[in-house]
Formats: sequence, structure tokens, C-alpha cells
Amino acid sequence: MASPLSISVVVPVFDEEDNLRPLHAEVARALDLLGEPAEVVYVDDGSRDRSLAVLLEIQRADPRVRVVQFTRNSGQTAAMAAGFDHARGEVVITLDADMQNDPADIPRLVAELRRGFDVVAGWRKERHDGFVLRRLPSLVANRLIAFVTGVAIHDTGCTLKAFRREVVQNLLIYAEQHRFLPAMAAGSGARVTELVVNHRARRFGRSKYGIGRATRVLLDLMSIQLIAKFSHRPMQFFGLIAAPFAVLLAVFLGYCAVHADSIHFDNAWGRVALITFMLLFMVCAYFLMLGFLAELAVRASGLHGDDGRRLIVSGHER
Repeated sequence: MASPLSISVVVPVFDEEDNLRPLHAEVARALDLLGEPAEVVYVDDGSRDRSLAVLLEIQRADPRVRVVQFTRNSGQTAAMAAGFDHARGEVVITLDADMQNDPADIPRLVAELRRGFDVVAGWRKERHDGFVLRRLPSLVANRLIAFVTGVAIHDTGCTLKAFRREVVQNLLIYAEQHRFLPAMAAGSGARVTELVVNHRARRFGRSKYGIGRATRVLLDLMSIQLIAKFSHRPMQFFGLIAAPFAVLLAVFLGYCAVHADSIHFDNAWGRVALITFMLLFMVCAYFLMLGFLAELAVRASGLHGDDGRRLIVSGHER
């Protein structure tokens, strides 16, 4: 295009053939209201229905549409990362393909972003989902994520978000980490806010989310926290893991010293004491050695001394 793109809308798609045409009609209407050069990047995440065929039909009818195809299902985070790689707009909007996000909120997100923020997260304050399987796990996860990361976002699971292009270019995401994008961006120095958005009940298809995602979210939260706080000082992280075992080892050695006369290695209790000592010592040594190796890896990569909190915004580094 002769003029640079202002808006890129990234939509991960997985088995949503019935939703795609009405969704694109609403997205196109929202972009027409903005009146800026825009594109819509649909990422087909290995759909098993006719989603890809429908997307190609939409692409032929609307030159603003681009379609990225995965040969197999890789998950929403991978699809979103692929959309970020192909997005060319100065502002990147993400939303789900199930029509529960309202594209009419896109102009409001863009306006809020241009007030000086780097990330605007949607907040589904009034949700139209089941309480036990959807809203309750989401509520618990949101509180936990806010507590651990220190980024007070009410609805981290809402896909409807707006980003400056520079933010998504500098974030590497995998597993289930798309929901942590505001926290990861804030850890890189981005200015993050949230905006109440409309949420609608699903009309077609079935939900791909379930309570089984809770375990994966917890594991990803741990990895995000490790990357955010200990990527440049890994010895502290592994030292914290080794500390409880070191305390147990010290208590155990103190107990053995006090009862040295009754501990003999030729009886069962003595052998148990020896095995316990060896296990505690080996666990402490194992985590400390991991810490040393991680420190060497960080130094070899040239990251030591760089706090990793640089963000390029509007051509300036801060």
C-alpha cells in the first residue's frame, strides 16, 4: 500500500465457520468508522471445518483481508504470535473469532491507546458465560495473575486488546502466554491500562475453553515470573528453591549432632539417617549447580548487565 497501515486486526480462528462472515461484517464496519488504512489478519489454526474456505472467500471480497494458515492446530498463543509477525499496522488489535468480543469496541480501544498508552486491555465486566466452568476459574486466575505479576488487570483472559506495534514486536510468547501479554509488556516498561468492553453470548459453535486450562495457566504464570524477575540473575531463583532443602538439611544435621550417640550406621535408623542426609545434600547441590550453569549461560549470551527493560515507543528508547 502506498500509505502506511494504521490498524491491524489479528483474529485467531479455530473451527468457527459459522461466525466468520458476520464477524467480518462487524469488523469491516468498525474499520470503516475509523476511516484509516487498515488490514485484518485471520490466522487459521488448523481448523477441521470449512473455516479456511470461508476465510478465503472473505479475502477475495475484501482486499484488506490477509489469511495465514497453520497445517495443524497449534493453540491460540501460536496463532496470535503468527498474526503479530504478519501485522503491518502501527496499532495491533486482537479479538476472538467466536463473536463474543464486540468489534464495535475497536474505535474506543484505538482512541484510548492514542491517549498515551502502549497496551489497552479489554475488561468484560458483564460476562455472558457459565459461572462454574468459565467465570469462576477466570476470576481466580485473574486475581492470582494480578497478585503475582503486580499488574492490576481485571480480565487477563479477554482477547480484545490494543497494542502499539513496537510492543508486540518485542514480546516472544508461547504455550498459553497470550493472556499474560499486558503483564509481560508492563515488565518491559510499557504503559498499560484497561477499558470496559461489551461481551456477548456465543451464538454458533462451541467453546474451546475449559477448566483444564487452569493447570497450564499456573505453569505459564511461573515461567513468566521466572523470566520477568530472574532472567538476569538466575542464581537467586534456584537459590530460593534450594533454600528450604538447605534449612531441612541444617535441622537434620543438628538433630544428628544432638543424638549422635544413638545413631549407628549398622542399624535401620542409622541407614535411614544416612540416606536422608544424602538426598537433602544432593537436592541442594543440584539446584545450586543449575544456578551456576544458568549464570554462565546468561553471561555467555551477553545479557548480564542489561536489565531487559527497554521498550521502543514511537522511535524512542526508554
